[in-house]
Amino acid sequence: MEAYSRMYFEKTIIFIGKLISLMIPVMTLLMIAVVVARYFFGIGLTGIQELVMYIHALIFLGCAGFVHFKDEHVRVDIFYRGSSDTYKKNTNFILSFLFLIPVCFVIGFYSFELIEMSWKIKEASTEAGGLKFVYIQKTLIILFPITLTLTLIFQLLDKKWK
Repeated sequence: MEAYSRMYFEKTIIFIGKLISLMIPVMTLLMIAVVVARYFFGIGLTGIQELVMYIHALIFLGCAGFVHFKDEHVRVDIFYRGSSDTYKKNTNFILSFLFLIPVCFVIGFYSFELIEMSWKIKEASTEAGGLKFVYIQKTLIILFPITLTLTLIFQLLDKKWK
């Protein structure tokens, strides 16, 4: 049962990360289109510019757990640069639970009211020509604690399994 749970979490994290990371080329092409339209044709594309922001939020918030899972997140290695791999792995595990669980809880807990209010009023962009779906962008905030919590659960199962 534990091996199945571990495999399920691992596959879910990888699927979410790879699926959302497919949006990176889309975001890049849209940004190029905005720049070309603005500087070569003098056309402002506020809606597309905001769509790029939405996609960026999706990528950043949705792939956080995937990047943490792959152990490719940004960190300052001054404390354990020359340490053994076992020490690094244990340190990452302990500090993930000490700091990421509270961060995930606080972001998850306090974002619910913000998201709920945004959906109630169907929050729209304040920019002329902007998108009328700010509430969808704010909903993406919840992806951050969800994906990181999935990764933390996987780490716990992985550590227990070994």
